[in-house]
Amino acid sequence: MEIKETLFEPLLEKAEQYGKTSIELLKLKSIDKAADVTSTLTSRLLLVIVFSLFALTSTIALSLWLGDLLGKNYYGFLVVAAFYGLAAVVLFYIHPLIKTRVNNMIITQLLN
Repeated sequence: MEIKETLFEPLLEKAEQYGKTSIELLKLKSIDKAADVTSTLTSRLLLVIVFSLFALTSTIALSLWLGDLLGKNYYGFLVVAAFYGLAAVVLFYIHPLIKTRVNNMIITQLLN
């Protein structure tokens, strides 16, 4: 009986150590993935903010320039607003494609 106990004790200790190591590895992998996704989203958000500021100032400048050409400032703003309205309609119709690509990108990043 004592021989069986001495055979199983090291085996149980190794199984316990393996379980703890596996859990620690899983924790480290999840932290790595979370950090990767967070850093990617943060950098892209920063890029979107900078591009939005550029687009805003460019839009104002274009509106004022078109208003100068058309004779009244508000004409320029109306033309630019019409362009953005058209762009919004186009984005509305291609929204499912954009959503699918973003979902796939996030899932790919999480699983790799």
